[in-house]
Amino acid sequence: MPTIRILSDRVANQIAAGEVIERPAAVVKELVENALDAGATRIEVEFRHGGRSYMRVEDNGCGMSKDDALLALERHATSKIVETADLDRLGTFGFRGEALPSIASVARFELQTRPAAAAAGHEIVVNGGKLVHVRECGLAPGTRITVTHLFNAVPARRKFLKSDATESAHIIQTVRLYALACPQTAFTLIEDGRVLFQSPVCATLEERVAEIFGRQLAADLLPVAAAEEGVKLSGLIGRPGVSRAARHEMITFVNRRPVDSRTLNYALIESYATTLPKGRYPVAVLFLDLDAAAVDVNVHPAKREVRFRSEGQVRGFVIRAVLQQLRELGAPAPVADATRTAERGARSAERLVEWQRASTFPPQPPVPNPPAGAPQPALAPPPVENPKSEIESSSGAPPSALRVPRGSADTPRLLGWRFLGTAHGDYALFESPAGVVVLDRRAAHERVWFERLQAQFAQHEVASQRLLFALPVELDAIASVLLTDRLKFLSAHGLEVGEFGRNFFRIEAVPTWLEPEAAETFLRDVLALAREGRLDEKNPRLAEEELARLAAAKAVRLPETTTETDALALAGQLFACSQPHTSPSGRPTHFELSRGELAKRFLR
Repeated sequence: MPTIRILSDRVANQIAAGEVIERPAAVVKELVENALDAGATRIEVEFRHGGRSYMRVEDNGCGMSKDDALLALERHATSKIVETADLDRLGTFGFRGEALPSIASVARFELQTRPAAAAAGHEIVVNGGKLVHVRECGLAPGTRITVTHLFNAVPARRKFLKSDATESAHIIQTVRLYALACPQTAFTLIEDGRVLFQSPVCATLEERVAEIFGRQLAADLLPVAAAEEGVKLSGLIGRPGVSRAARHEMITFVNRRPVDSRTLNYALIESYATTLPKGRYPVAVLFLDLDAAAVDVNVHPAKREVRFRSEGQVRGFVIRAVLQQLRELGAPAPVADATRTAERGARSAERLVEWQRASTFPPQPPVPNPPAGAPQPALAPPPVENPKSEIESSSGAPPSALRVPRGSADTPRLLGWRFLGTAHGDYALFESPAGVVVLDRRAAHERVWFERLQAQFAQHEVASQRLLFALPVELDAIASVLLTDRLKFLSAHGLEVGEFGRNFFRIEAVPTWLEPEAAETFLRDVLALAREGRLDEKNPRLAEEELARLAAAKAVRLPETTTETDALALAGQLFACSQPHTSPSGRPTHFELSRGELAKRFLR
């Protein structure tokens, strides 16, 4: 029978480290939080090789005495809470007392600290959970913690770390979040001896956003401020129309703590429901302040998840506050921009009609409707070959429409369909021998474009056009790494992007089906797919399918009106596809109301 025994402190700390210390960025997070809790007004973070070989966090906070420093390395030793009730009035980032012993158990850990009243500081070194030495040292008031050889004591954990570039990106993103949370604290971030950013004390959040994330993002944000009994909201929200394909730029804080909150995220998404298209997400940097007793931060060891005592009240307040600011501050686009947008839409509509007509064939004599009582033809046409694509690459012209097998462009007439008109702009109506067919024009175009682009990608025949003036793009650290790793992949698919400094890029060429004005948005959407793991180059077929699905949605520009020829051509192209009944996102492209259903509705 196995013997039950109590684990040693060293083993217990290493187990706890598995929950608290997931990667180098988690070490930086815990140490920066401790520095802020110590009242630091200046924090310097330095790391090398993605943090796996060296990390240093130095601050000018209150420092610790020798006895307190030794006690801080014991599990559950903390100065921030005394009893359970203190969890309801937390005013600090940390409170569990797990971070320092967890870090010291899986790395070489060096702590140097000195209170302002002490004549000298003290240095404590721990290697893999074993105390090496304690001695005096010279140090300015504050604390310096150096962590080297992370996970040396647990080599299996090192195997799960990503590349240096990826781990560096996570550290940079972490420091940026806390720099946003505390504009009154000066931050310096150094990687491999090079200063990445050095932000002084900022008077406003707008200044800190511009310092860390760039002027480009700051220009797209508007201030928001609201308060109700016991709760306050402040920060910056994206202008109406500014959106992303993923939620990574929805940054939220609760009582200054960076959090991932479904309640706040859904409130933001719902607030922009009438402003942004479905599947797009707003950009925001929001701070929610409320009574500490009304929120539970003791949910996850990393403290990124929180629970509100009244989820509905918080959600409703955020929605009301954001909607009010959108109404007050959501100024319409300048006339010049609106004119350019209208002209671009008109050009796109003309091109789309030309592409549709290019794929049609000389009409064949219409097949007369079958006599009454005869079997009705099926809605779907007979099976056809897989569509082929035809590429035009001269003078940046768009690729020609999907080439469909002979006779398939006349499929609607062969089925006995007769065009009736359009409804609400998006829907084409046809009379069929069996009833009435409603065709979703957008869904149909997306299916046609999707299969056309799939064919181009598979044959590596993507036409692109070089831009007269390259488009500059500024990205965050994680997005920069994702883009750098996929530059060849994107270039092979018509989107050429060049590096132009750290976190700065230039779009130099775009696929011919993409408007240059939409190139930056498309690039950001591609990177959002990469963040979600849906653009894995190790599986090229699936990566190209995801890219084609995104591209199809971007390529569609519906003209406001459509003629009978255009509508019939679209239906013909749709039924020449291998899967004509659904769009790439799974929405139906058409449905039929039978004669029997119509008679039933009219009680006949």
